[in-house]
Amino acid sequence: MDHQYWNIALSNAAFGTLGALLGGLVIAGALVWAVGLGIRARRHEPSPPQPHEQPRLPQSGPAHETSEIREPNEVPRAANEGERLTPHQLGGAASKRSDRQERPRWGSGSSGSFGGEGSG
Repeated sequence: MDHQYWNIALSNAAFGTLGALLGGLVIAGALVWAVGLGIRARRHEPSPPQPHEQPRLPQSGPAHETSEIREPNEVPRAANEGERLTPHQLGGAASKRSDRQERPRWGSGSSGSFGGEGSG
């Protein structure tokens, strides 16, 4: 190989190495700047609440879960067959509190499974 080809090959490799080094330095500098920006932003945020600033349990104690039997609301019907109901005409809740609050129990003689009509 000629001496001139070696100089060209080495100069291209040197430019590539120098480009990679400069690119790495730019990325590292950007990361250092971003960390500094995050630290400055955290200094301006309010500090976490102190123990005496935390919410306290009410004097009546914790709230307890309630259980109730619900039944579905009737779906309103449109006056005309071609009329459509909008969502605000349908109402808010899909169910209401039932008048009967006793839990339903299985009848005697039924297993509770599909097709279970007693001993068989």
